[in-house]
Amino acid sequence: MPRRAASVTQADVARVIRAAKHAGASVVEVRPNGTIAIILPPQPTLTSSDAPERPVDGEPEIVL
Repeated sequence: MPRRAASVTQADVARVIRAAKHAGASVVEVRPNGTIAIILPPQPTLTSSDAPERPVDGEPEIVL
């Protein structure tokens, strides 16, 4: 019986880990279904003088 193609390759994992380190990620998960999840650390809270003009929406997890 032939092997099935990998849903995530070693090159994909290496690329994601490098990018996650560059972004300051705390955790990188490769799930059995082929999903790669990057968990980012919480952002520091801003004081009113540091706050941007409009709120920034952001999720602490990036799923590829």
